[in-house]
Amino acid sequence: MHAPKLAALELRRFGRGKLPRAALVALLLLPLLYGALYLWSFWDPYGRLDRIPVALVNDDRGTTADGKKLTAGDDITRGLRESRTFEWHEVSAGTARKGVEDGTYYLSLTMPADFSRRIASSAGDSPETGALQVRTNDANNYIVGQISRTVFSEVRSAASTKASRTFLDRIFVSFSDIHGQTVKAADGADRLKGGIGTAEAGSKDLADGLKDAKKGSGKLFKGLAKLDTGAGDLEDGSRQVAAGTQTLSDTVNGVAGRVGPFLKDNEKSIGDAAQLVADSARTIRANLGTLVKTAPVAAKGAHAASDTLNDVYRARCETAVLDDTACPDLKKAAQAAADVAKVADDVDSLVADQNGDLKKLDTNLRTLQTQAQALADRAPHLSEDLDDAVARINKLNDGAGKVAAGAKTLHTGLGTAKTGATALDTGVGKLKTGAVDLSSGLYKLVDGSGKLAGGLHDGAAQIPDYDKQDREQRTGVMADPVQLASQNLHKAPNYGTGFAPYFIPLSLWVGAMVAYMLIAPMNRRALAAGAPARRIALAGWLPVVAVGMLQTVALMAVLHWAIGLQMTHAAGTVGFLFLVTACFAAIVQWLNACFGAAGRILVLALLMLQLTSAGGTYPVQTSPGFFNAIHPFLPMSYVVEALRRLITGGGPEPVWHACVVLVAFTAGALALTALSARRRQVWTLDRLHPELSL
Repeated sequence: MHAPKLAALELRRFGRGKLPRAALVALLLLPLLYGALYLWSFWDPYGRLDRIPVALVNDDRGTTADGKKLTAGDDITRGLRESRTFEWHEVSAGTARKGVEDGTYYLSLTMPADFSRRIASSAGDSPETGALQVRTNDANNYIVGQISRTVFSEVRSAASTKASRTFLDRIFVSFSDIHGQTVKAADGADRLKGGIGTAEAGSKDLADGLKDAKKGSGKLFKGLAKLDTGAGDLEDGSRQVAAGTQTLSDTVNGVAGRVGPFLKDNEKSIGDAAQLVADSARTIRANLGTLVKTAPVAAKGAHAASDTLNDVYRARCETAVLDDTACPDLKKAAQAAADVAKVADDVDSLVADQNGDLKKLDTNLRTLQTQAQALADRAPHLSEDLDDAVARINKLNDGAGKVAAGAKTLHTGLGTAKTGATALDTGVGKLKTGAVDLSSGLYKLVDGSGKLAGGLHDGAAQIPDYDKQDREQRTGVMADPVQLASQNLHKAPNYGTGFAPYFIPLSLWVGAMVAYMLIAPMNRRALAAGAPARRIALAGWLPVVAVGMLQTVALMAVLHWAIGLQMTHAAGTVGFLFLVTACFAAIVQWLNACFGAAGRILVLALLMLQLTSAGGTYPVQTSPGFFNAIHPFLPMSYVVEALRRLITGGGPEPVWHACVVLVAFTAGALALTALSARRRQVWTLDRLHPELSL
């Protein structure tokens, strides 16, 4: 009889009674207990975290920052409630502590009283770190503690980002304020540059004016020196003339009776003396005119220079901003100019005060000149007109006395004027030097103020000025500069989908293991009939493969339509699981056929080894070295990897690789079963009376 017929006969016996039928149904549904129930129990645990009771303690008292109320604790509490991450219970600190201890709450999150104050301190002189306090109890549930660490890490990151955004926003606002103030300073520097430029131009004009004043004061000094010399000569000459005319008058009056012969004898001498007096009077009158003209001009020039310097000082130092080092020098220059003007006024006043005397002196000199000239002209006829001559001599004597007195006064005044002119010339010279220095200093100040204005403008251009939109964008980037650009190429939609490649082969292995508890690994009829070993192996393998396929169909139908498992390659998944079922049936058959009752224990042991080394939960690289060593040699390792690609997507290479490995395991297991069948065709006492039976 062929192997398929033998397999059909093996399955047909399950329909001969109610109990065998129930056993077959249970066998078909057994994988659901492992696959469907396990996956259903934690299909999407992260989607139901809002059912986990967690204590939330908000002791934050809030604070004030930049005139605004900051309540970081209330903000985080509101955000957590809206997120519905856990089932939040706002309680006191004592209630939370007790609840975590006795298991009422799985964990607690506490915001301390100074939480807002610490966050606000980031913008102050003594920044502090705000701490969220988490209390867990692994005695309640270890996994919840692990989940909470991830969730609260995100909460902490969000709170830190918000605090950083507030702090950075104030920094950017400060940048804008600094930019505005720097622009104002630059504008002020421009105005300062303009004012100093005007002052520099005025100081240059002042220097030019004082240069002209220096020339005028020099001329005044020279003119007064000449006048003083001439006045000295005039005083000496007029004194001599007065003495001579007095002597003449005394002599003439004393010897009037005898003067006739005298006049007749001295007519030439008298004429010469009178001509000398007339010439001297003419010279003195000419020098008086020069003094009268020069003194007012010098005083006017000195006053003009003083007024110009005073105007510059008032404009640059009293009504505008000027370098403090320039104003004192300018003030000294203005004072010196005022002193020079005063000296010039003194000279002018001297001339003005003596104006009446000078005019009178000029009149007397003119009279003296006229009379002396007349006497000189009449000298040849003096003897003829003695009486007239005596009277004229007396008048001449009186005039000569007055001229001598006036010449003395004039000489004294001109001496004082000469001294004042010397001081005037020296002061104007100093003013000229100071004005040149002032002009040079102001020129440097203009250059410096220009550089200051340029630097402030450049600085203002480099200081950022952010509007509200720019601040929001930049604070967002700087508060959280590194973003995680996460891309999941083939994302599993939930926890159950991710673990399906692990639990599905587990359920199929258990299905094959239980199936061989009901179905003999080697057909007894074939063994008794002496059928070929290959046929015996196939006859024991095919019934379990058929049952396994039915188990696969039932399992995947429930997972897909009842639980919601979505497969990228549904048909490929089912077809591959058929191959998995065939491979697992061959391996379990061989262990049972070769080792008998002990084989069932080996089947269970092999299942444990495969579960621990397949990498179905954590990557196998995280397991101890033993499991890494056996990982490549067990079929479930390849089954898990292939199912991940078939269910969630990815390249087909692991699937084809797994198919090759499973075919090899299947063929090898069937060959070993055939070998065991050949050995079983020989009956021994151990087979008739086994030491252990299950």
